[in-house]
This record gives sequence, structure tokens and C-alpha cells, in this order.
Amino acid sequence: MSGVSASGAPSAAEGDDGPQAPGAVRRIASGALPVVVALVDGLVVNGLTSGHGTWLALVAAGALLLRRRAPEAAVLAGLPGLYLGHIAFAPLIALYCVAVRRGHALVGVAGAAAVAVAWFLPHPAAGVSWLALDRETALLALDCCGVAAGVVVLGRSVRSRQERLRAATERRAWEYQVLTERVLVTERNRLAREMHDVVAHKVSLISLQAGALQVGRPGDTDVRTTARTIHELSAQTLTELRHLVGVLRTTGDPGAQGAPGAGLADLTDLVRDSGLTVDLDVSIPPVPVPEPVERAAYRTVQEALTNIRKHAPGARTRVRVRCAAGLHVEVHNTAPGRLPARPDLPGGGHGLVGLRERAHLLGGDFHAAPTPDGGFTVKAVFPVGWTGTRQP
Repeated sequence: MSGVSASGAPSAAEGDDGPQAPGAVRRIASGALPVVVALVDGLVVNGLTSGHGTWLALVAAGALLLRRRAPEAAVLAGLPGLYLGHIAFAPLIALYCVAVRRGHALVGVAGAAAVAVAWFLPHPAAGVSWLALDRETALLALDCCGVAAGVVVLGRSVRSRQERLRAATERRAWEYQVLTERVLVTERNRLAREMHDVVAHKVSLISLQAGALQVGRPGDTDVRTTARTIHELSAQTLTELRHLVGVLRTTGDPGAQGAPGAGLADLTDLVRDSGLTVDLDVSIPPVPVPEPVERAAYRTVQEALTNIRKHAPGARTRVRVRCAAGLHVEVHNTAPGRLPARPDLPGGGHGLVGLRERAHLLGGDFHAAPTPDGGFTVKAVFPVGWTGTRQP
């Protein structure tokens, strides 16, 4: 039971020893097997007490540990053993690694030539003088050249296969990305149509009803003022909705983000139309503020005022916007006042979550919490020097 957690799932230790262990064993085996084979070859050919042959076998086998990073050095280290002690496996394995890991074919050809010469020449070097141009010498030369060339051809074929597999994998990844983008574009277009057909229709009806109420009650000033406000807000909502629908139908235009004009300069109109008692204090930053930061600050104030209208009607509200080592936005409201019961308003419950995500995407910070006086405070800090490519 020590390898199972309380939930019944395998523990981390068991998971590490389980799926990862076979892979580690395979890597160790694949790395050590050529070295062992070359070492056994050298010891079998030269014996354990042959002096220099044994040491050359050890050097050639040990050099195979470098076959992945420096295969040429492994070939050079195996040539003395091939010439003096007939140790063939080590230089041939190193030559194969040269053909697999080096893109230029001339490197493999040079290595094959060196291996073939070291294999063909007799030891000691004085025996070169009595090499006869006979059938045995020709067969030996063909044997040496054929084996060395065959190893290079095998390595080049393996390299070519690896490159084809890599290209096929990259192409599949590219095709998957293209397919994903097409699916996203299709879904964005569908959402754009739904927003236009449903939301725009309902907001248009609200605007028409407000206009009719404004005309039908000419003597009631409060009703006319409220109807005019509803009509103006509906028109602004339709404008922003059309822009957002256009953004959904684009495919990554960084300049088509958010609603036009939704920035620090529009906070006065936002507060005036909120229907709340708001103390607004906005300090215009001395440096230009990136558009995503301005839009995020505007949306933060907008969402905070919306929540105050829904959850704290009659509360006094203070909005502060300052620029000091970043753009600081603070919205604080007191405890709700004694007003008539408000009708239930729909809400998704994701407003503050969205504000926090927007602030973090811009590299800023966000905090929202109740205060001891029964009110609520929303604070956000945005870096004015943000130059990233991510858009909220």
C-alpha cells in the first residue's frame, strides 16, 4: 500500500520507477552495447595478455563513448587498434556514427578511406614492399573498401530516413495548426453571428422602446431623462457590439481589439451615465499609455460600477486613477444605502475573474476585497511601459 495514495492513484515514487524505468534502461543499454561489443571483439582477437593489443582495444572501445558528440575522434582513436591489433568493430561503429550524424558526405567518405587503408595495410609497415598484385591482394582490397563503404551507405540511409521522418512530423504539426486555426475561425464566425442575431436584436428593441417612452411621456421630465439615457446607452452598446463582431470575424489583427474610444478620456461619460454618486479623480499620465492598458483601466472601472449598481445600490463611490510607476486604478464603494429593492439582474459571476486575467495578461496586478466599513474595493495596477504581443 506504500505505492498508492489515499485517492487510489499511484504515488509519485511509483510513477517514477514505473513508466520511466524502461526508458532509462533502454538508453543505458543502447549507449553501452556498442562499447561492450567493441571491447569483446578486441579482447577476443588480441587476448588478455597481448600487451599493446589489449590497451588499444580498451582505448578504441572507450572512445566509442564520444561517438555521438565527436564521432570523428572515435574513428581516429580506433584506427591504431585496427592497424596494429585487427580491432575492426570499434572503428566501424564510429564510422557509422559519422555517416549518421554528419550532414556532409565527404566526411563519411574520408572516414571510410581511412578505415579501409588501416585495415588493408599490413603490420609491420615493412610488409608493404612485398604486397603482390595477385588475386588475394585484390580480394583483400575489395573486402576492406566494400565493408567501409557499406557502413557509410548504411549510415547515410539511416540519416536520410530520420530526416524524412522529421519532415513528415513537422508537416503534420503544421497541418494540425492550420486545421486548428480554421476551426477557430469557423467558431469565431459562428459566435459573431449569434451575437449579432441575438444581442443586437434585443438591444435594438430596448432602444426602440426607450424612444417610444421618451415621445409618449412629454410632460414627465424624469421619465424622459431616463428614457434618453437608456436610448443613448443602447446606441453605444450597439456600436461596441458591431465592433466586437468585426473583431471576432478577423484572424488576428492586433489593432482590432476592444471598442473604439474606450479609454481614460471616456471615464467621465462612463461615471455620468452610471446612475451612481461617484467622486471621480483622474490624473492624466504624463506619458502616452498603451491602448491595451487604457482599455483595461476603462473596463476595470466599468465592471466595478456595474457591480456597485447590482450589489450596493445607493452606495457612495470613489474612483481614483493615478500614474506612478504604473497606472493605478482604484474603485471603492461604501456600504449599500437604504433604497427600494432592486430587481434581480442577470450576472455571469465572471466579471472580477476576467479583470484579474486581463491585468495579469498585461503584466499587472489586481486585487478585490470587502472593506471593514461594509463596502468593497477594487484595485488594479497596469505597467505603462508594457510592449508585449499578448492582447487581453
